[in-house]
Amino acid sequence: MLNVAIVGPGLVGSALIEQLAAHAQSPRFAALPIAVVGLINSKKMAVSAAPFTAASLADWKTAILGDNAAAAADLAQFAKQLSAIGGVTAVVDCTSSESVAQRYPEWLASGLHVVTPNKKAFSGDEALFRRIRDLSTASPGGPSVYHEATVGAGLPVLSTLSDLVRTGDRIKRIEGVFSGTLSYLFNNFSAPDAKDSSFSECVAVAKASGYTEPDPRDDLNGMDVARKVTILARAAGLSAVGLDTLAVENIVPEPLRAVESADEFMARLPEFDAHFKALNDDALASGSVLRYVGSVDAVDPTRCCVRLARFPHDHPFAALKGSDNIVAFTTERFPIPLIVQGAGAGAAVTAFGIFADLIKVCERFAVSS
Repeated sequence: MLNVAIVGPGLVGSALIEQLAAHAQSPRFAALPIAVVGLINSKKMAVSAAPFTAASLADWKTAILGDNAAAAADLAQFAKQLSAIGGVTAVVDCTSSESVAQRYPEWLASGLHVVTPNKKAFSGDEALFRRIRDLSTASPGGPSVYHEATVGAGLPVLSTLSDLVRTGDRIKRIEGVFSGTLSYLFNNFSAPDAKDSSFSECVAVAKASGYTEPDPRDDLNGMDVARKVTILARAAGLSAVGLDTLAVENIVPEPLRAVESADEFMARLPEFDAHFKALNDDALASGSVLRYVGSVDAVDPTRCCVRLARFPHDHPFAALKGSDNIVAFTTERFPIPLIVQGAGAGAAVTAFGIFADLIKVCERFAVSS
């Protein structure tokens, strides 16, 4: 049995609970016994030596983390109780918290596996990244870390990169559209057949449709893409690449970067429509479109960057639709890039990526029911 404990059951965590509950009642469970034994949010926590039932998982907010069913949240106690259960246990961090990510070494040292879509541990402080890597590779049977969903949600991006590296291929370049938000935005704003909409109108539609963060500047500043580029660079062996070394193009107009609220930002964004229209008109006139991309240059790591760039109409990036992500791996064996493309955002597909990593933990450590 692989015991699973979920930290931060929000949108993604709830989707994962739903998928794991369905799995527990399916014929697949006999071969892959994976069950939820712990939940913790910002206020409450619960750990059980036996798997939570399907009925309790269906109503977990009340049945498991309700006032009468749970203890006060305490991450240290949560991990301690999980370790006491015995067997093989994976902690799934579904938060985006830096402080939670800093606990990974502690969890690994206590024998807990870590599976997460949280980018902070793998794109932030290099010392934390190295410590996590060293603890998870110290011994073949020791605790592991899987974080496929940190880049591309459920798309096989990191696993593809890992396969390329482990088989001895030489990575030359990794480039992609890594943000579902910015993919949606520029796929609609910059295309030969695009509607005649201003940049601010496209941002407003993206925000109203739920594609952006509550404050769209958190997407437009490029930092989310920069974290993904850092993760990919480090996975490719470029450990010195970090947020402090990357050239990141912040496309938030400079006068709007310090305005106090998202509402004020949205109200003033039309002032800069002419700027974005000029960029787009120039691109279209040259037979190109605009795409916001991240690039890992393994030949010259100083050229790793995040930027708004032009791509000709026949380029794979120019053909993107909706909010899809696309990643192109150029290697010694794949001089014509190996392409991974598909939905790179959303609770269900992110939960799928986490679930797939849990299956790897289950299979790798020969968990039996």
